[in-house]
Amino acid sequence: MAKQGLVLAISLGSTLMAGMVQGAPMSAEVTTPIELRAAGSLKAAMNDIIAAYQAKSDAKVAAQYAPSGLLLKRIQEGERVDIFASANMKHPQALVDAGAGQQVQMFARNQLCAIAQADVPLTSANLLDTLLVPQIKLGTSTPKADPAGDYAWAVFAKAEALKANAKTTLETKALQLTGGPESAKPPKDRNPYAWVMENKQADVFLTYCTNAVLAQKEVPSLKIVDLPPELAVGADYGLLVLKDANSAAAPLAEFILSPEGQAILTGYGFQPPKK
Repeated sequence: MAKQGLVLAISLGSTLMAGMVQGAPMSAEVTTPIELRAAGSLKAAMNDIIAAYQAKSDAKVAAQYAPSGLLLKRIQEGERVDIFASANMKHPQALVDAGAGQQVQMFARNQLCAIAQADVPLTSANLLDTLLVPQIKLGTSTPKADPAGDYAWAVFAKAEALKANAKTTLETKALQLTGGPESAKPPKDRNPYAWVMENKQADVFLTYCTNAVLAQKEVPSLKIVDLPPELAVGADYGLLVLKDANSAAAPLAEFILSPEGQAILTGYGFQPPKK
């Protein structure tokens, strides 16, 4: 893992941080907070990463969390951002394609899981059959605005190969409860998926496995069910230091990719980047 983190950091240094001299005195920008925007699923892990980084540097970090698609739109509309940590590779790549950055670096991976109410007899083996039951309320995030919704739709597409009309049935019945610009907001400091499930808005909710673990910590009665291999969908997370970013942003990006940063992500259930 340490070797992998070193390789990733070197890669990032040779692409996104060309011309930066390690150990050189920081400019006056160090007093300006690093503007970090990250996917909501990263909030707990990224807050710990920021705390660990700030414990060993003079940098200040102003972090905000939201669905990656909504963050992309804000950046495209002119919001000043130094680092974008997305729940997919597509959104930061759109910024690179527009000339707003040099290279997207995969820094973590995730998987989709199902969260179920205690009284729903859900297992990996019967997951698709259960989701197709008309009375089962199926919750998802909002596609396009939130990659978690896009990944749920990818599950539905896979389901079509197993049962005819499954894709259309699931897309039609899915309740897009989180991640959209008009989605109801949970109380402060509440996990949105725990809140949705606690209020019985869904019987089953498809979200990242890391989100499922956090939801279960708040509502212990919830069940976490892995998707069967034929429906499994993974999520690749992309990191981008934007063009003309605060000079203090690049070292923070390196730290996220370092063994210490990666260990924090792993502790929250994220998987390391692909080799």
